[in-house]
Amino acid sequence: MIDHVFSDAIGALRDSLESARLERQNAEESFYTDLLTGSTIWRASYSLPGEGIPPRIHCDLALEWSTLSQTSYRQWCQEGELIDPVEILVGMVLRFQRLAEQPDPQLFVDNLPLEYPKLENSFFERSGPTMETIYETDDKNKVNDLEWAIEISYEGSYEINSKILEDSSELDIHFSQLGIWVSSSLVTLGDLSFKFY
Repeated sequence: MIDHVFSDAIGALRDSLESARLERQNAEESFYTDLLTGSTIWRASYSLPGEGIPPRIHCDLALEWSTLSQTSYRQWCQEGELIDPVEILVGMVLRFQRLAEQPDPQLFVDNLPLEYPKLENSFFERSGPTMETIYETDDKNKVNDLEWAIEISYEGSYEINSKILEDSSELDIHFSQLGIWVSSSLVTLGDLSFKFY
């Protein structure tokens, strides 16, 4: 059975992204449990309207409900007291793909939002940019088409206190900030003069 606070967090983030007029890429959404670690993970991808399939620029998001947090949550449900922290790990990746020319990573970094995403008591860390070179081969096994992708990720941990466990409606308030941040980030990056296929 899914712990309800995690499914409420997923719903709150979905509402936030869709309120910001972003489009969910249905084929990219997944919900699964890692059999080795026991963590439950939700992943989805959102883009600006009209970006096409696959979208040229989008944001991949992930929420992870670790076994440690699941145990702490069950303990709170049984005993009514929060002893160990309950948290949801949050990951976001801003990604350009289908690029016709090698992108300038400095231009990409210079146009990222100055402020990191905000999620109540969370602190996000940003990675350096990652660039991919994607080669296509024709039916004669010749490499002839080439495209690039560039991305940068943000990771944070959202701690859930006993007040939120008692009233999960606060999740809507907290996660609403993420939808606005993702939408404005995609709009700003979308104005860059990268060439696409």
